[in-house]
Formats: sequence, structure tokens, C-alpha cells
Amino acid sequence: MRRSKLLIFFLVITLSLTSVTFADTLKYGSRGAEVTKLQEQLKKMGYFSGKATGYFGSMTKAAVRKFQASKGIAVDGIVGKQTSKFLFESGTSSRSAASRTAAASSKEAKIEMLDWWKEANKVFSIGTTAKVTDVETGKSFMIVRTYGGNHADCEAATLEDSKIIKSIWGGSWSWSRRPIIIETDGRRLAASMAAMPHAGVDSQPANKILDKRSQGYGRGYNLDKVKNNGMDGVFDVHFLNSRTHGTNRVDANHQKAVKKAAASGK
Repeated sequence: MRRSKLLIFFLVITLSLTSVTFADTLKYGSRGAEVTKLQEQLKKMGYFSGKATGYFGSMTKAAVRKFQASKGIAVDGIVGKQTSKFLFESGTSSRSAASRTAAASSKEAKIEMLDWWKEANKVFSIGTTAKVTDVETGKSFMIVRTYGGNHADCEAATLEDSKIIKSIWGGSWSWSRRPIIIETDGRRLAASMAAMPHAGVDSQPANKILDKRSQGYGRGYNLDKVKNNGMDGVFDVHFLNSRTHGTNRVDANHQKAVKKAAASGK
């Protein structure tokens, strides 16, 4: 009888450790023991390097956004039911193990050069968060596709991702095209990216009509959905046969970079 009670006790403890959720939604400005628990878990998983203070500040928000981007869920820096579930579900406590699994899968998957109009536009649909690897440097970062019809208009998932992007392009934003590999849903796609945010203002609400937008873009909708990520607006990601929005034509330099990305896997 005593042995049975002990077994039940340990089962309850085990379940409580693998299915932790928060009573309230945690966001910037929250305080208390649950924030401390959140910070400790993020630190354990490798997303948070600060001290667990119990205050949900900018560092904690950035860590949450990074975690959300890596899991392919909405990147808003707020810990609700979905984010809480991913944080504490069984088997997600080790980021390094997950990274090794993802890396192994990526090596096995071939690089696909998908036609934008036939398939790429659907595989990398609006709202998709994906990992990007620069072909020439091997550096990786996370992006979110937020707009675009002729090609994918994207934003850096977090401030840290913006910093990585700028470091790849020589320390500043640039229109120069670079071959990249986009990883989404277990597939690796050949693409080209120009790292120049445009047509948006980070401090203004998404889709609001503004008189002035970044990079000299005049009156129009604010193309900036991902906030506090260190960039104003969106940057261009092109695929095979995609077109520019301004000219509605295929950009030869983007196409050259796409083909270089595809060839990098051979």
C-alpha cells in the first residue's frame, strides 16, 4: 500500500514537471514567480543569458521571440497558452538536442529550386517563420514572411536576427543580392535575398496608412508586422521566376543568386 502511494506521488511530480503552464499570460512588464520560472526555463534551453530576476523586460521579451521563431509559432514576445506549451512540453528542454536533430535533417534534405508561381509561394506562405542560411558565410538567422505577391516580403524575427543579417551584408543594410537557403517544414529552398528594409516604420502599427515610409517610399500601407526587431519595413526574398513589385519583371541578379544557392547543394 505504501509502495503504491509512493508510486502515485512520483507520477504526479513527473507530470507536473513536463506539463507546466502559467496561470496568466506573461508579457513585457509582468513580474513575479512565474516570470522567474519562465526565465529559468529559457535559460535552461539556451535562449536567455541574463539573471532570473522575476521581471519581464526587454531581454526576456527578445528571448521569448527567439524561442517562438525557432518553433514556428506566432512571434509576438508574449507567453500565452501556445508558447507555454512549447516551452514546457516533454522533450523540448534541450535546445541543443533539437538543433542537432534539425541540422541532421537539413543535411539529408536536398536543396530545391521551386518556381515561385507554381510552388514556392505556397510552401513559403505568408505567416511562415523560417530559418535562413547564407550560402557564402554559413551564418543563419530567422525570418518571417509577412507580405508580398510577386516575391516574398520578409522581416527579421528578432533584434538579434537583424544584427546577424547586417553582419553578413558587411555591417549595414544593403540592396545587394546574396544566395540563401530557406528551411521550412523539413524542406530546403534555394532563394536570393536583398537585405534592405523598406516601405515600413517599426514604431507605427502594421498596415496603417503612412505619408512617409522607410527608404523613400511615400504614402502607403505600413509594411511592418514584426515589432522591435531593429528594422523598418520588409526586405525582399526571391525564388525562381519571381518578379519585383516595382517593375513586375524578373530580376536577373536575384535569379543568378537563386541558381547559385541551388548549386551549393550539389
